[in-house]
Amino acid sequence: MQTTVETTDTHTVKLTIEVPPEQVDKDLDLTYRAIAREVKIPGFRPGKAPKPLIDAQVGRDVVLEEFVNLSVPGYFREAVSDEDLAPIGDPEVDVEQLEPGKSFIFTATVEVRPRLELTKADYEGVKVLRPSTQPTEADIESWIERLQRQFAELEPVDRPAQETDLLTVSMSATRGGEPIDGLTRDEYLYSVGSGEFGETMDAKLPGTKPGDIVEFDEELPAERFGEELAGTASFRVLVKDVKALRLPEPNDAFASTASEFDTIEQLREDLREKLTEVKEREAEGVVRDRVLQALVDTVEVELPESLIADETDHRVRHAEQQASRYGLTLDQMLEMQGWDRDRLAEDSREHAVRAIKADLVLEGVARSEELEVTAEELGVQIGQMAQAYDRDPKELAKQLDRSGQIVTLAGDIIRSKALDILVERADITEESPEEQP
Repeated sequence: MQTTVETTDTHTVKLTIEVPPEQVDKDLDLTYRAIAREVKIPGFRPGKAPKPLIDAQVGRDVVLEEFVNLSVPGYFREAVSDEDLAPIGDPEVDVEQLEPGKSFIFTATVEVRPRLELTKADYEGVKVLRPSTQPTEADIESWIERLQRQFAELEPVDRPAQETDLLTVSMSATRGGEPIDGLTRDEYLYSVGSGEFGETMDAKLPGTKPGDIVEFDEELPAERFGEELAGTASFRVLVKDVKALRLPEPNDAFASTASEFDTIEQLREDLREKLTEVKEREAEGVVRDRVLQALVDTVEVELPESLIADETDHRVRHAEQQASRYGLTLDQMLEMQGWDRDRLAEDSREHAVRAIKADLVLEGVARSEELEVTAEELGVQIGQMAQAYDRDPKELAKQLDRSGQIVTLAGDIIRSKALDILVERADITEESPEEQP
């Protein structure tokens, strides 16, 4: 099969594909067999009628049209694979020659993904900052305080309530004048600032004292409270007492009680080591993001509008599915976030452009480095997917191959390998702890 490629527009190419006569004859035979299985011709079993009878029964033009419908997609896929093209959408096909004993010639005009031709000079030595992995004293103190709170004691206080205090309350809620049993609490210990029943309650409780009553309305989202309780509820909260947390002193005795260490300094040092490990893992991800983004920012490429639109629509559909999982419409979820569809569309488009450019950059690096995917790498990835979804790896591999998703998986692996190279060859400088936000 021979293919010639002509660029007809910025992102559009016209492929002229010539299929040799012997291949045409073979695939035309397959078409006749397929038709023979569908039509009933007296005296012949399904699939056994001779070609002249099929031509007489359904028409030669119908056979050739079916041949084009059945064979062109395969020819087209082979051609774009040979030419290393990535089509966007379906091609516009025109048959130029389809005659007995001659090559089958047709053209396929299609929009294609842009390609970035990058050299090593374009992507090596990208300068980025690596977040410091050194915990600050504030980090250490924050974790010490968390431990203190786990061993804190409650003590009554003779003052108005403050944030982080714990109040004993009796609470009732109604909707349309009818009580909501699922939101009724008696002698309930409530932590101010917890947001357990929404933001309004936490805004009204500070400054109250025993005997005070606060009333307010709150919109309860379904994803937190369930369908039965979701909606606007009217709350009435009686404050019965105010207690404060009395934190233990962060000394050796506390360290011995709260951990396996004998001194507070040993506890601090252990926290420092563990936080360093956490920060190192986080820093690896940040560096990968920063290296890729730094390179994307240097690239100027005009993207096909259809490609942007498809990726944008995909992100909007994902948001709709997410809302549905929470039992909400997309508009309801956006309203809860203070967004609307216009803002979602704008945000989705921005992320779509960034994601497409990132993929183009990584594909350009992969071509420059001549990266390939091995069967072993595909096997490892499929094995991990199978384990995650509790599937048989061999059956999953067959499914991915049949659906064409194996190509997508291979592309993901190649892009990951390309990003590994970018990070490995980047010029990385570590931030000082003071530089971090």
